[in-house]
This record gives sequence, structure tokens and C-alpha cells, in this order.
Amino acid sequence: MAQNLYGPGVRIGNWNEDVYLEEELMKDFLEKRDKGKLLIQRRRRLKQNLLRPVMLVNPDDPDTEADVFLGGDLSLCMTPDEIQSHLRDELEVPCGLSAVQAKTPIGRNTFIILSVHGDATGQVLRYGQDFCLGITGGFDNKMLYLSSDHRTLLKSSKRSWLQEVYLTDEVSHMNCWQAAIPDPQLRLEYEGFPVPANAKILINHCHTNRGLAAHRHLFLSTYFGKEAEVVAHTYLDSHRVEKPRNHWMLVTGNPRDASSTMLDLPKPPAEDTRAMEQAMGLDTQ
Repeated sequence: MAQNLYGPGVRIGNWNEDVYLEEELMKDFLEKRDKGKLLIQRRRRLKQNLLRPVMLVNPDDPDTEADVFLGGDLSLCMTPDEIQSHLRDELEVPCGLSAVQAKTPIGRNTFIILSVHGDATGQVLRYGQDFCLGITGGFDNKMLYLSSDHRTLLKSSKRSWLQEVYLTDEVSHMNCWQAAIPDPQLRLEYEGFPVPANAKILINHCHTNRGLAAHRHLFLSTYFGKEAEVVAHTYLDSHRVEKPRNHWMLVTGNPRDASSTMLDLPKPPAEDTRAMEQAMGLDTQ
């Protein structure tokens, strides 16, 4: 084939248009690369800004409803489609979620806190700060992100028909969440303070302003058995306070035992205040 020695100056019509289009595409690519806006660069920043692995646990509540079928502490777990799990060896996305009675850190319930904007490298998570929750589920080559979107006629949770929560490999604003303190009267005062581990918090979806919730009274038939449904919906009581369904804990691992968490450690004994009462003359016995 003869080499084309003609430049854009002597081309007409579609030939000249194609040349300028390629130049514009290259210019746009270089501009996004310099500003760090390429998708591969965003993914790399997310993976480089790992904070620490955690389990998301919906703590047991003694005053919970009587019709629940799962009690105790429930951990948020990856739940692959039952049919696809038999047909394929790789993980299918989007992937579902559920809550199960599992305190032991395993591949399907261990999440990683990720910085959204890349400005929190090496820093603790704070109330009101955007963050992502990623999980690999044992598949080292694929990071999935906890996501949600508005409910539609074609897309909703399986049992309650509320806003669906799922895992996806797409990086977008649908991955962003924020933590808040359960007490609404202290919520503004705690804005910007570090989020404590192993303590009750709220996890709210930034785009839809819905809280992550566990439905202990609705079960899903999954590949692993009957598990509780997880949705994005805010449940308020008569005092406009979030119910225990919206309470979660970022449970960290036990540094002395990799197979357990901080919830497995024995609780310290209650403080004996009798000696103090005697010193203050308050002991009546």
C-alpha cells in the first residue's frame, strides 16, 4: 500500500473532519490525564487511599420487634446470585447484599473504607465526610463498591420493594456514603469529629439521603441459606430518631487474633462504686 503523503491542508470533506476529530480526542485525553480525571486514575486513587478493613454490623437490640427471624448481631455480607454462582466461576456484577449472623471476618463480610476525593490518605474517618466501602469477596482482581440509587418500577429491593443496595465495580457518586451520630441533638456538634470504631453510627447514602437498614423480619433465600434483607431506607420513631434498623458499627479486627473482632473481647467488669460511696458518706448499708 502506498504511503499517504498528503497533510490535512490538502484534504477535503470527511477526510479533513476525521483528522481534526482525532486531534480533539487526543487533546481531551491529555487534558483529563493531566487533571487526574481518567477512570483508571480515579480507580487507582481509591485503591491507594485505603484506611482499614472493617465489618459492618447491625447490633442486636433487646427491644426489637417480635416477628424477626434473625436475632443477635448481623454483619453486612456480599450475596452473589444463586443461579449465577452455579453457572460461573467469576463474580457477577451488580452483586446483592444481605445481613447474616456472622461475627467471624471472612471474604464476603469484610469491607475496606476508601477515600472518595483522595484528600484523606492516612487519616481517620470523620462524621460528615464522604467515603466509599469496597469489598473484594476473595476475588483479588475485582473491587466492588457499596452503592445505591433511587427506587424505580424496574429496580427495587426484592422483599420490601424499597430502595435497593448493591455492589458494583463502577466508580461514581452512587458509591458515596456519610457517617452520622445516632443522637440527632448532637449531630451538628459532632460534625468533623472522628468516627469511633465498634460504636453505633448511622450510614447515610449521599445521593439519595437514605440510611442503610437491615430488615430482620424479611428473609432472602440465598446461595448460603436464609439471610436478612438490606435496603437504603430511613426509619424514624415518634421522636424523629432513627430506629435500630439504621444502627451500624464499624467493627475492627482483634489485633491479637486475626480470626476474631473487637466484639469478641470480654467486656470489662462494671466499676465498683461502693468504696467511693462510703468515702462520700452515701453508703446506707
